[in-house]
Amino acid sequence: MNALFAAFRKDLLLQWRGRTQMVAIFAFGAAALLLFSFAIGPDSSALREHAAGFLWLGLLLASTLSLAESFECEMEEQALEGLLLLPASTRALYYGKAIANWAQLALLGMALVPVMVVLYDAGTLRLFSLLVVILLGTAGLSAPGTLYAAMTSQTRARQTLLPLLLFPLVVPVLLAAVKATSLVILGDPMEQYRPWITLLGAFAVIHWSIGGLLFGRVVED
Repeated sequence: MNALFAAFRKDLLLQWRGRTQMVAIFAFGAAALLLFSFAIGPDSSALREHAAGFLWLGLLLASTLSLAESFECEMEEQALEGLLLLPASTRALYYGKAIANWAQLALLGMALVPVMVVLYDAGTLRLFSLLVVILLGTAGLSAPGTLYAAMTSQTRARQTLLPLLLFPLVVPVLLAAVKATSLVILGDPMEQYRPWITLLGAFAVIHWSIGGLLFGRVVED
């Protein structure tokens, strides 16, 4: 547990020192939402109807930049080998970094919500429900994203390989997150929110469990 907290603290400090990069990633996500709104046009009802899908698409595109850089410092300073020599399990190192990536993606998702509200007129009073969707959805992205970021960190084309590997795996997570977000924004007369949230939680548990099991093989091979 101490090793997990130490790894988590290390990654949070690295993210704080590179906070200007986080601003750039947020700007990229906001620009993606702006471009998507242009594709829909001035139809306010259509904008509101598609707001949830565009929010998660913008978050997914921005997350690839964040996840691809999550192992950048370790590779530049050749610190990954040193971390593996520490008296700590690779599972603790994985969960420490995955939780830090989760926090970063959740913060990014929450920061993009006001942009979505302004551009798509997609305001809602169910803020807690929306927060739950963002937390579970980004958990489903960060766990496999951290695993694949470690897998591709030693390749030259990691910025290209990471989306190719990650996108097919997280399609079910995105579909569930988009549907749950849409129900929060547009209303839920059939009470479908809870099943979609349960599905998101199941995906998160599966991805975090598999990531912890496979991370040692990924970084040691």
